[in-house]
Amino acid sequence: MKGSMLAMNKNKVVLASFCILAGAVMFSACRDKQSTGLEYARNMYDPIAYNPDQVNKNFANGQTAQTPPAHTTPVGFVEVDTYPNNKEGYEAAGVSLVNGLPVTEKNLMEGQHLFKVMCGPCHGEKGDGQGHLVKIEKFTGVPSFIDPEKMSSRGGRMVDLTAGKIYHTIKYGLNMMGSYASQLNPQERWKVVMYVQQLQKGK
Repeated sequence: MKGSMLAMNKNKVVLASFCILAGAVMFSACRDKQSTGLEYARNMYDPIAYNPDQVNKNFANGQTAQTPPAHTTPVGFVEVDTYPNNKEGYEAAGVSLVNGLPVTEKNLMEGQHLFKVMCGPCHGEKGDGQGHLVKIEKFTGVPSFIDPEKMSSRGGRMVDLTAGKIYHTIKYGLNMMGSYASQLNPQERWKVVMYVQQLQKGK
């Protein structure tokens, strides 16, 4: 009986001690609303680098995000063509620009996916110029890559467009079609070109 009373007293003391300690921790955490309380190893999750939108005294304008220097491109984004956005540049690209990617099943599958996502809404998944936006919004003049009678607005049949002309159009856009230079990097553009040329052949 005496032993069990002693064990009960010990349990009460432990429970009371725990409650006092928990209460002290809670009250100390609530003391300063700006405080985050006790933190372990802050250097593990506090970034050393500045955030893009953070004030930065290292630059004259006080901004962290700086405008990139002229004629620079992001890492891994390599432009291989220097053809201007005009009719002459389009024609020159049509003659000189060639697709350096090998025609593989993987590249064609990726090109097909990119075409469906980026081009399909207007050009249609089959390249017939009958995408769902054409049907909903009643757009006209969206060219078909598979119709042998369909002509390009720059001259020549759509089924005869060279890889360079298709690439130039993806990069700069034409008529109602905007530029996809920011959405597709050069390698992705060439994969789309590869798939479009398969559509031209009726495949």
